[in-house]
Amino acid sequence: MFKVVIQASVDCALVLAGVFALVFNAGPTQRPALVAEATIASTTATPSISAPQATDPTTGPAGDVTGSIPSPDQTPAAASVPAATPLADDRSCSGNPNALGVSRVVEVDTTGGPGFGGEHFKGMDFLRPGEVVLTFDDGPWPNNTPKVLAALARHCTKAIFFPIGLHATYDPDLLKQVAAAGHTVGSHTWCHQNLSKTKGRCLINGKAQGVEYTFKDEIEKGISAVSWSLGAPIAPFFRFPGLQQPPEALAYLGTRNIAVFSTDLDSFDFKMRRPEQVRQSVIAKLKKHGKGIILMHDFQHVTADSIGQILDDLKAGGYKVVQMRPRQELKSLPEYDAIVMKGLKPVNVSGRPVESVVRTVGGN
Repeated sequence: MFKVVIQASVDCALVLAGVFALVFNAGPTQRPALVAEATIASTTATPSISAPQATDPTTGPAGDVTGSIPSPDQTPAAASVPAATPLADDRSCSGNPNALGVSRVVEVDTTGGPGFGGEHFKGMDFLRPGEVVLTFDDGPWPNNTPKVLAALARHCTKAIFFPIGLHATYDPDLLKQVAAAGHTVGSHTWCHQNLSKTKGRCLINGKAQGVEYTFKDEIEKGISAVSWSLGAPIAPFFRFPGLQQPPEALAYLGTRNIAVFSTDLDSFDFKMRRPEQVRQSVIAKLKKHGKGIILMHDFQHVTADSIGQILDDLKAGGYKVVQMRPRQELKSLPEYDAIVMKGLKPVNVSGRPVESVVRTVGGN
């Protein structure tokens, strides 16, 4: 075990809105890096929203879905299950030369809201040649997320998941499976709105409805929903929908000490219809860049169907997986917890009619 320290100074007046707008403006010259210490180790409710059949959402301009998000047709599990477990030692992969494993685990100090991913943040590139960080957006989603988890487990490797708050409330147990497998869980807003705007559309009670919002509401409701579903504080890691990063929202995340994730390699899997297309996209871009944070979506069935082969290709190509974990936890804000809880109904853990559960077998 050894330490790698990435340091830079930060102006203590960062909280001033005017300064934030300048410092956090996206581009090649990003805000100064906060002190980020990386510890490196070698390691081999049913909500009040009804549930229509899942269909692909409208695609957005920057490698992500936008606007209306469908809800899955299934009953959620109760929320009172344990918090995320720490990274396992993955002994099941010991002696398996074909498993990717995790080459390094880096611990991130998110004070001040550092940014990662070369598309928007050039100053915090800590990856060595051949290293990748696997990230998945827009889940959790029935069938697709479990397939992604199974593929990752087969390779005993880890990823960062950025779930949509609304999706997390549909099936809390599914998100708990992500955390229990040792993956890092961040957040990705409440209903996947473009935070550069104040109006959009969201599926509410099974219908796409126009909504008005602020970037703070979208961010914080998402954090509260994911925390509620997980039953524990989440990682202070956030990714903007569509990678649309308004300066005022970046500034706000800095005050909450939440790290912002862009990408180095966008798979654009949401534009694809065949698993082989996703595989080719990821591997071709990785060969070009040599390393990086990879953006994929566990919401997309083509990604779920291709991720196993992609991981095989990474192993065959000699690439190494780095897991990013936070030094701090992120606590949701009570006022937004209340807003999210108000929209949720008490969980019916069965959904079966009473007569199929309880029957008289003796007496009158």
